[in-house]
Amino acid sequence: MSSLVRILRSTSALAPLYTAIFLTATVSAVLGLVSPFILREATDTIVATLQGETAAAAATRTIVLLALGLLAADLTHSVLSNVGGYFGDVMGARLRQILSTRYYAKLLSLPQSYFDGQVTGTIIARLDRSITGVTQFLQSISNNFLPMIIQTVAILVITTFYYWPLTILLALLFPIYMWLTALTSKRWQKLERRKNEQIDLAGGRFSETVGQVKVVKSFTSEIRELATFGGRYAKTVEITRPQSSWWHRMDTLRQGAMNVIFFLIYLLLFFQTLNGRFTLGDMVMLLTLVNMAKQPVFMMSFAVDAAQRAIAGSRDYFEVLEEVPEPTANHQLIEATSGSGMPDLDLGVTAPLQPAPGAPVIELEDVTFAYERGKPVLSDVSFTAHEGERIALVGESGGGKSTIVNLLLGLYRLSEGRLSLCGRDTAGLSAEQLRSSVGVVFQEPFLFSGTIRENIAYGKPDATQPEIEAVARRANAHDFIMAFPEGYDTVVGERGLRLSGGQKQRVAVARAMLKDAPVLVLDEATSALDNRSERLVQAGLDELMKDRTTLIIAHRLSTIADVDTIITLDQGQVDEIGSPAELATSGGIYSQLLALTESTSKADRERLKQWGFVGDAGLTDEDYDEAEDEAR
Repeated sequence: MSSLVRILRSTSALAPLYTAIFLTATVSAVLGLVSPFILREATDTIVATLQGETAAAAATRTIVLLALGLLAADLTHSVLSNVGGYFGDVMGARLRQILSTRYYAKLLSLPQSYFDGQVTGTIIARLDRSITGVTQFLQSISNNFLPMIIQTVAILVITTFYYWPLTILLALLFPIYMWLTALTSKRWQKLERRKNEQIDLAGGRFSETVGQVKVVKSFTSEIRELATFGGRYAKTVEITRPQSSWWHRMDTLRQGAMNVIFFLIYLLLFFQTLNGRFTLGDMVMLLTLVNMAKQPVFMMSFAVDAAQRAIAGSRDYFEVLEEVPEPTANHQLIEATSGSGMPDLDLGVTAPLQPAPGAPVIELEDVTFAYERGKPVLSDVSFTAHEGERIALVGESGGGKSTIVNLLLGLYRLSEGRLSLCGRDTAGLSAEQLRSSVGVVFQEPFLFSGTIRENIAYGKPDATQPEIEAVARRANAHDFIMAFPEGYDTVVGERGLRLSGGQKQRVAVARAMLKDAPVLVLDEATSALDNRSERLVQAGLDELMKDRTTLIIAHRLSTIADVDTIITLDQGQVDEIGSPAELATSGGIYSQLLALTESTSKADRERLKQWGFVGDAGLTDEDYDEAEDEAR
C-alpha cells in the first residue's frame, strides 16, 4: 500500500477534493445509521401496541412520523452519496491528469539512451495500465468503500455501548480477513507482474505492427504477427489459471471464516434477546447494523483485488519516475514530475544562440563517445566549422556520422573531449539552448498527425500565416499545399501518410526554415526521392542553407560536390579533411568512393551500399546492369 500512499502524498493539490469526499462520506455514513434506530422504535411501538401497552391511534401517529423520518434520512443520504460520487469522479479525472502528465513529463526529460532500449507500445501500455488501475481503485474507494468503512467504525462504537462481546466478534472480522489476504498477496502479485510483462510485450508489438502495417502486409506476415500477439495473451491465460485458483481458494477460506463469525454473532443476538437482554426492537436494530457491517467486509475481497492490481501497476509507474533525467532537461519538466499538481508551463520558445565573432560555430576537440562501455563509436574526433560553411561527413555506415549529429543535438553526453556550439561549451548549455540552435532535416521526414500549418510551425508555434507561407514558398511547398481543398489546414494523417515523400520532405524543410537556427543538420534529405521531387526539395534545401553553418551526412556524393569541406570518417576516427577538389585526388576514402560511383560493376555497387551510399540521381540498378552489359 506504500505506493498508493505515495501517490496520495504527491497529489496534495487535490486535498480539497479529498476533504470533500471524506466529509460527504462521513455524513452519508451517519445518515445511513438512522434507519436501524428508526426500525427499532417502529418495532417496539408495534409490539407494545399488539400487547395492549400503547393506544392504536398514538402508535399510528408514531409509525407515520418514523416512516417520514426514514424517508427524509434516505433521501438526504441519496443526495449526499451522489454529491460524494461527483467529488470522487472529479478527483479521479484530476488524479489521472496529474499522474499522466507527470509520467509524460518524465519521459520527455529522459535521455535518448532510455528510449533506445524501449518499445513505444510498451511505454504506452504501461501508462494506460498503471494509471488506470490506480485511478479506478481510488475512485471506487472514494465513491463506494469509504462511506462503508466510516459506517462500520460507527457501528462498532454503537455495538460497544449495547453489548461489548458483540463488538469483539465484529472487530475480529478485519484482522482475520487482512491476515488471510496477506498470505495471498505476495504470490498473487508475482504472477500479476508476469502477466503485465506479457501484456506490455503484446502492446508494444501491436503498436509497431499498426505503425508499420504496410511492411507487414508487403511481407504477408499478418498471420505470424497475429499468432505472436495471440500467443502473448495465451500466456496471460496460462498465468491466470494458477493465479485465479490461488486467489479464489484463499477467498473461500476468508469468506468461510467470515461466515463462521457471523453465525456466532447471530446466535449471540438470538440468545440474548430470548433471555430478555434485548427487546425485539433492539434485536432488529442490531441485526440491521451487523448486516450493514457485513457488506463492507465481503466487499473487501473486491477492494483488495483492485488494490493488488493498482499496487502492481503503480510499481511500473514509479520505476519510470525514478529514472534519472538527462542533466540538461528543461527545469519545467523536472518540476512537473516532482510537483503535487499541474504546473503553470511557460510555453515560450527559447531563443537560439548566435555565432560568436571570430569563433567556430561548431568545434569538436578530441571527442570520444561510446554507446556501450568499452566499445567507442568515435575516437579523438576533432574538426571545426565556421559561420556559413557547408561541411559534409563521409564514411562507412556505422562509422560515426549520425553519432556526431546526436552529440550535436545533445541526445547523448560525451565520453571524453569537448564540443562547442556558437563559441559555447555544450556541457554548460541547457537542452533548450542547444537544440533551439540546431535545425534538422532528417532523411525520413517525421511529421505529426495535425495540419500542414501545425507541422510547419512546430518549432515556432506562434508563427503568423504570412511567416508560414513565406517559408513554404522558399521550400517549394506552397503550390502543392494550396492544391489541397483545405490548403494549410489539410490534415496530413499519422506520420504524414496523406503526403508523398517529396511533399513531406518539403514540409520538413519549411519547418526547419521557420525555426531559423544558425546551425543546420541535413541527414541527406533527398536520397530516397525521385528525380523531380529531389530537384524540388534540393532547391528548398539550397534556400535553407543560405547564411547557415550546415553539417551534411552524405548518402549521395553528387549532392556534396559544392560543399566547402569534406570530413571522411573511418571506424570512428577522422581520416581526411579537405575540399572536394583536394580529396578527389588524394587517394583516400572520398576519391575511392568517387571511383566506385563511376563504375558499372555490381561488385562496386555493393561496396557503395556497404558504405551507405546510393548512386547518382536517376540511375537505378537496372540502369547500371544495362551499362555493364554494354561494356561487355
